[in-house]
Amino acid sequence: MVANANIPTLTLNNGTTIPQLGFGVFKVDPAETTRIVTDALEVGYRHIDTAAIYGNEEGVGQAIASSGIAREELFVTTKLWNDRQTDAEAAFDESLAKLGLDDVDLYLIHWPTPQKDTYVQAWKSLEKIYASGRAKAIGVSNFLVPHLEKLIANSDIVPAVNQIELHPAHQQPEVTAFAREHGIEIEAWGPLGQGKYPLFEAPEVAGPAEAHGKTPAQVVIRWHLQNGNIVFPKSNRRERMAENFDVFDFELTADEVAAITAMEREGRVSAHPDEVN
Repeated sequence: MVANANIPTLTLNNGTTIPQLGFGVFKVDPAETTRIVTDALEVGYRHIDTAAIYGNEEGVGQAIASSGIAREELFVTTKLWNDRQTDAEAAFDESLAKLGLDDVDLYLIHWPTPQKDTYVQAWKSLEKIYASGRAKAIGVSNFLVPHLEKLIANSDIVPAVNQIELHPAHQQPEVTAFAREHGIEIEAWGPLGQGKYPLFEAPEVAGPAEAHGKTPAQVVIRWHLQNGNIVFPKSNRRERMAENFDVFDFELTADEVAAITAMEREGRVSAHPDEVN
């Protein structure tokens, strides 16, 4: 793909390039999705992350279709929902139809749902989808180390990414270390902690914000980027989208990065992957 010149890219383990900063549409009202994604594309985002369960794939597709942006300049991700793991190829076809696309850049298993124990079966379907060329890369979301170990031991393709809850209070160091040892890139969802704890008031964040003339949110996004995470903050407001995008004209010092990293306290703010089934 041809990336926006402002956005750094990473190369996935199959050679596909992915913009490191993207735009997420979790909990974006389907009725508002076309407008919101249109705003994001106009701001400069070229990486859009959606999922079947969000109910807004159609809106994402409509925004893409009306944007005038060449398909090869966009990176589009969607995800397989839990109740379709034994029917993944049909579910994927439905997502493509809703998006109005011939292919996606990345297709993910949304949750491992370990009690169902069908994620290896689902992954074998994703391998077929990948072989067909309709997904340029395949990966997983919310997988812990035991889930990744089982998947890798029983499949031919190592996931390209693992999209996990990741923010300063909950960095999942075991998962990220395992992923990086196996060439799996980490995508951070909920990168700003979803407003569920006073992240922006923490001196480790507020101090660098003041020092660099940036907002606390920009500092945290910059921390993600410097740590090598792929990150996609969401916002319904165009001015906030632009603010989240404006993170390439400064750099945190090594000490500032280390201080934010030291905020880790296993502070998960959403569901535990073993409990989503």
